[in-house]
Formats: sequence, C-alpha cells, structure tokens
Amino acid sequence: DDLDLISWLRQYAPANEHESFVRGFLGKMLFVGEEAMKKTSVLSGGERVRCMLSRMMLSGANALILDEPTNHLDLESITSLNNALMAFSEVALFASHDHQIVSTVANRIVEITTDGIIDVMMDFDEYLAMKEASLSEEENDYLERRAA
Repeated sequence: DDLDLISWLRQYAPANEHESFVRGFLGKMLFVGEEAMKKTSVLSGGERVRCMLSRMMLSGANALILDEPTNHLDLESITSLNNALMAFSEVALFASHDHQIVSTVANRIVEITTDGIIDVMMDFDEYLAMKEASLSEEENDYLERRAA
C-alpha cells in the first residue's frame, strides 16, 4: 500500500491514540506539516531511515541496537537523531564512525582490538584522551584485566 506517513506510522501506534500523537513522533524526525502527508513510495533513503527511527521511538522499546545510524541522513536529520538518542532513557547500543554522535550520546565505550576488548564507563572524548595519554603501568594492567 502507498500510505501517507501518518497512516503508515499509525499502524504501529496504540489504537486509542490520536493523529497528534503520531504526528509528534514524525515531527521528532523532521516530518512536520505537509511533510507528514508524503507518500511512502516517494521517500528518499534518508527519509526512510527517519521513518524507521520514528517507528522505533513509537514502539516504546527499552533497548535500541543501531548500526551506523547516521548513514543516509542529512545534517538536520542527524541533529534530530542525536537529540532523540540523548533523550532516550533506556539502553542504546550502536556502532558509528560519526564522532559527533558518539561523543554526545555514548557514556560507555566498548572497543574490540587485536589484544582483546576494552570496556570503559566514560564518554568518547575522555576515552580518546585516555588512549592518547601515556598510561602508567598500573593503568595498563587495569585495562588488560578489564579486557580479559
């Protein structure tokens, strides 16, 4: 079916919710006003990603797993995604090469290296600074124990 975005997203909303509820989730991903009436068949790749992100937010999930979530998004959409992830109070596990989203959203870093796994509770910029600093022998031992 070639549904408009409101009708498409409404399929996944609780039956008793009004159109404004659905429009709110579309609005978080920049589908406002007449944009919410676009047909699904004419969406670009980035718009399709934004629709799926709206659907995920609507689902009320307590965990999100995202692989390169900023791919195919324009800058405005990336900002909206970043804001939505920062507001998401549950678990979000994501892999990304986008420094901005990792540095503003992540509070735990897991890096898989040839020497093992590094798992630290800190933001990305702190992690990068830690990697760049010369680590004392005690800090190296700690990282090796955490990776084991």
